[in-house]
Amino acid sequence: MTIQPSTTVLVVEDEAFLLFAIADELREMGFAVLEASNADQAIALLERRQDIAILFTDIDMPGSMDGLRLSAAVRDRWPPVKIIITSGKRQPAREAMPAGGVFLPKPYAPEAVAATIHGLLG
Repeated sequence: MTIQPSTTVLVVEDEAFLLFAIADELREMGFAVLEASNADQAIALLERRQDIAILFTDIDMPGSMDGLRLSAAVRDRWPPVKIIITSGKRQPAREAMPAGGVFLPKPYAPEAVAATIHGLLG
């Protein structure tokens, strides 16, 4: 029996409870999960890891850039990484979204996040 390696998801969320909750849910569903509380931490992980397939990021975060700027940077530097953007405060304009990116409004069900990831991975 061949065991498929799990898909690595980088979750970027500044609200600790939300970060831990979705990270734990995704792990229970079989995903490998990396956690970052801001864009700078996310970029550092992306620079060190070659296995990140999905970026799941909140828009509103403190630090050097918000989730939209982070997703644009990821699209430019790591084009194979699929991007899911989330927010409970606003929906970004279509032109603000990175090519191929998906918006998932908060509150979201963990099953909806997993389904979106599977959809992006085909």
